[in-house]
Amino acid sequence: MALSGIQIYKLLPQTNCKECGFPTCLAFAMKLAAKQVELSLCPTVSEEAKAQLSEAAAPPVRPITLKSNGSEVLSGNEVALFRHEKRFFSPTGLFLRIYDDEPVEEIRRKVTAVANYTVDYVGIDLKWDGIAVQARGGDFVAAVTAVRAITHLPLILIGEPEALKPALAPLDEGKLLLAFATAGNWQAMAELAKTRRAALAVQAETIDEMVELTEKVKAAGVDDIVICPAQRGLHGTLTANSTARRMALKQTFRALGYPILNIPGDAPTPEVETVWAAQAIGKYGSFVILDHFAPETAYPLLVLRQNIYTDPQKPIQVQPGLYEINNPGPDDPVLVTTNFSITYFSVKNEVESAGLPAWLLVTESEGMSVLTAWAAGKFDAERIAKDVKRFNVADRVSRKRLVLPGHTAVLSGEVEGELPGWEVKVGPREAVDVPKFMKQVLV
Repeated sequence: MALSGIQIYKLLPQTNCKECGFPTCLAFAMKLAAKQVELSLCPTVSEEAKAQLSEAAAPPVRPITLKSNGSEVLSGNEVALFRHEKRFFSPTGLFLRIYDDEPVEEIRRKVTAVANYTVDYVGIDLKWDGIAVQARGGDFVAAVTAVRAITHLPLILIGEPEALKPALAPLDEGKLLLAFATAGNWQAMAELAKTRRAALAVQAETIDEMVELTEKVKAAGVDDIVICPAQRGLHGTLTANSTARRMALKQTFRALGYPILNIPGDAPTPEVETVWAAQAIGKYGSFVILDHFAPETAYPLLVLRQNIYTDPQKPIQVQPGLYEINNPGPDDPVLVTTNFSITYFSVKNEVESAGLPAWLLVTESEGMSVLTAWAAGKFDAERIAKDVKRFNVADRVSRKRLVLPGHTAVLSGEVEGELPGWEVKVGPREAVDVPKFMKQVLV
């Protein structure tokens, strides 16, 4: 049963020593109750209290990280059912599945495509997360070796214990995920996972069977458990995922408090697979395995994931500074905008695609858009002038021209007052009109 902040506070030393990083023990207790910090931050908690608090302080969804030579995929550690309640913390890991009976050259081709794929999305590099290798009657060791010859992305290995065991010896993984422990093989799979210190995915047909199986695996000494509902369709997956996550968060039901593995790769067609994957990303899938990889489907899934796992209360920002577009010279204009990433990339992409050289001054506005920042007092003449000086813009241009966003025309006179000697222009309201403005007005 979850303890309240006051109940936790009564078990703490109540010295207000601040060594945990909080001003009072009560503040720390409230964070513990909300599952936002770990008990280990308190250096003076007694062993007796630690024993009583360890269960209450544990996150409702166990955090598990798959690691491999610097690459890692975080999962679990969630505390909210819906992102508007707080936020989601561990983005869904996307894995491409290959089979051990495929030709080695085909395996290499698929894995290379995943390993080399990176796409820039508003300044964030989006990538696939790992590879799943499934035994299907071929040479499992050779398949894993072929994968590792190309990439060190984290691995999920799928098969019976006798197929998986020979492939584990040469791997130097920090943390693997083995799959699946079932009612028929859980003892052997648990022993293999425990010996290898790997995470173990448990698969069952019903929630009741899943609970029984996770409890057996945990009792066998495996703590890093991932649950995998046997359902593959939209309705079955949604029901199983939602039930498990709701029980973990709302009832603190530890037997279901684990990351969730979904396998859209079992869909009948690539198109259906993409739909199943999108649902798994949106509804609690921690690891998602697909059988097909193509840029035209990888990109929208990655963008969907990024949008869902971005803090809705914290705008995506770019670093303030003076940016160059198309190798500008000292006579080219200085366009001004805020450090809201979508605003920045909208202006940059329009000017860049038009082949026009310009300087882009990105001001510190706490990640707000132009109108929002102006209304909040975060984009004004004083701040613009301060950043012109902070980034030594005058040293880069000989013709001192600033172009303000059209929505903030009211600032032009104030900016001229703050920056004597500068010519201040008011540009268009929309980024799409900036190239035309530059060609017709900035001549």
